[in-house]
Amino acid sequence: MNNRPILEITIPYAKNNYGNSFIGDEILLCDEFSKVPLPTEPRRMGCALLALCLAGKAQYTVNTETHQVKPNDVIIVSEGQVMGDYMLSPDCQGIAIMITERTLREMMAGIKELSTLFLFSRFHPVYNLQPKEVEDIKEYFQMIKRKVDERDHLFRREIVRLLMSAMIGDFCNAVARSQKMDDHRQSRGEVIFADFIRLVEKNFRHERRVSWYSQQLGITSKYLSETVKSISHRTPNEWIDNYVTLEMRVLLKNSAKTIKEITAELNFPNQSFLGKYFKEHVGLSPTEYRRR
Repeated sequence: MNNRPILEITIPYAKNNYGNSFIGDEILLCDEFSKVPLPTEPRRMGCALLALCLAGKAQYTVNTETHQVKPNDVIIVSEGQVMGDYMLSPDCQGIAIMITERTLREMMAGIKELSTLFLFSRFHPVYNLQPKEVEDIKEYFQMIKRKVDERDHLFRREIVRLLMSAMIGDFCNAVARSQKMDDHRQSRGEVIFADFIRLVEKNFRHERRVSWYSQQLGITSKYLSETVKSISHRTPNEWIDNYVTLEMRVLLKNSAKTIKEITAELNFPNQSFLGKYFKEHVGLSPTEYRRR
């Protein structure tokens, strides 16, 4: 029996295998499908993948399920999912963006129904774009790549994030269109997970108990934890912490609110508790993060 752990596909790994269009260990762009460092053997994604097929065909597995890709198909693979059996036809062409899920969620913070793209892509890793949507994504990609490659630009990172946010908005619009035409019947687990995420989005500022969320959903905490873990590879606590720390980062970076005000807004008992919580999840104190 093979007991080796499943290795990860990360942006540092991708940087060592493809090109120079990247920003730190957060974002990497690839304009040739054949050079996207995806595995023929099972590997866990240590980042999210957004890709668009422009010609030819591709095939791969996500969590052991096989997916076929044709021109104008978008591929979305979330961090934590296991990819494998990646194969391309000789004439396959496309573009791809690899991005850490934390960076992706920060970019999506201002987009209504933040979970829409994530939830849909979990169960629909491949979906087809209309010709106008394809042209829009290609234009975004070229603009983003130009800025990524301008290493001496003072606001390179900020501009790339703004362009990525705009592109993700168009992705979400395409997802909304696809959902209207979709006849896929969600499983009980998928419905619970989607309802849980929506509850968290509305209530994370004042409620962080898993038991509270399970009560709202009419199920036990154990069943909620098992279901969320099986669907998303994360625990309910990890999802709640993700939303709380993201909001804290946004408030610290983009508002003039004091740490005392943020403490009250996010319903922490005191500033000391908030500081310990933030440092545990981000690695810096709130003051250090704001200063950076």
